[in-house]
Formats: sequence, C-alpha cells, structure tokens
Amino acid sequence: MLKFLKSKAARTVTALLVLQAALLYSAVRPEFVPSSRPLEAMPTSLGTWQLIQTGVIEQEVLDVLKADDILNRVYCTSASPDCARNGQGAASLFVAAFRTQRTGKTPHSPKNCLPGSGWVPLSSGEIAIDVGLAAPISVNRYLIAYGSQRQLVLYWYQSRDRVVANEYKAKFWVLADAIRLNRTDTALVRVVIPIVDRDETQAQATATDFVKSFYSTLREYLPT
Repeated sequence: MLKFLKSKAARTVTALLVLQAALLYSAVRPEFVPSSRPLEAMPTSLGTWQLIQTGVIEQEVLDVLKADDILNRVYCTSASPDCARNGQGAASLFVAAFRTQRTGKTPHSPKNCLPGSGWVPLSSGEIAIDVGLAAPISVNRYLIAYGSQRQLVLYWYQSRDRVVANEYKAKFWVLADAIRLNRTDTALVRVVIPIVDRDETQAQATATDFVKSFYSTLREYLPT
C-alpha cells in the first residue's frame, strides 16, 4: 500500500483530487469581478495613428460573442497620407473584453471565426513584439486570403498584465486565476492589416508599429 502511495499514479490521482476540490471551492465562492474603464473611451489618437472609422457590429453577432465590452475601430497613420482615402496603411483594432467566464462566456478564437466568414488561412505562427516591457510579448500571426485579397492578422489573449498567444495556455491561466485569485476576466485583442502588393514584410512592420502605439494605452482600459 505504501509503495502504491509513492507511485506516479497515486500522485496523479492526488493532484486531480486537489484540483477538483479547488475548482469546486472556487465555483461556490462569489467571483471577484474587477471594474474597468469602457473601451469606447480609448483615445482616438494613438501616437501617429488617428481614428478614421468606428465599426458597427450587428446585434446577432453581439449575441454570439457575448462580450461585456467591445472595441471595433480602424486607424490610419500619418506615415500613409492616402490611408483615409484608399485604406492603404490602415489598421483595424478589435477588442472583446470578458469580465467573467463562469457563465459560459468565452472569447471566440479567430482561427474559427475567420474561415466562417470566407477567409482562408495561408500560414500561421507566432511573433515577438517589443512593447517596452521587460520582455517582448508573443502574439499569433495569421496570413489569410479571400480571393485576391490578403490580410495579416495578429491576435492574443490578455488577462491582467499577461499576454498569451496559445488558446490552450490561455484557458489554463484562466483556470489558474479562478483558483488563485477567484477571477476569470480576459480579453481577446486582434489587429488586421491589409496586405498591399503581396508585401507581407511591410504589412508586418505596420502591424508591429500599430501594436506598439496602443498597447500601453489599452492596458489602462483592461482590469489589472
């Protein structure tokens, strides 16, 4: 019996029982739902980037997303004088914030949403972006196509001051936060850049510059 208690199987069962007890305990406690500033209050000017359009999301889409707060904007940079006229150099910013996930609300991965709207993934991976913190943030990089159109998509999950690219790691950290901090808030952040003349390098440079311009500001509108 003592030998079994020291075995790997016993340790696994014990860990699962402890985890189950922690989950049950966190489920019955009233969740701490942090307050935050409304996303629509974010500045219309972000460095060299200026707001040119606020996107409208249909109610049926909002009903599916079930986010507590949403930001959907298009910005242009002063580095592209013709941006407002032809969209060249424009950047779309979409943020869906969830104050709690215990009621079944959870971010929808762009990996699932984009193909449903007709866009076909061509390549995917992760890139690091230096946003002025102690270490760069790692985000998803997606190249998608719709006919002859090409777009570069960057997205990540953000909880408190933590940025996670991988969906499974994001779910793990939500679980960890539920147990340790009694909170499950998170946000999906997505940036879309049109690719002009198949120039992926320029599109990525534009996307990186845009992320750097808004990242520190966005943190002020998400719970810490």
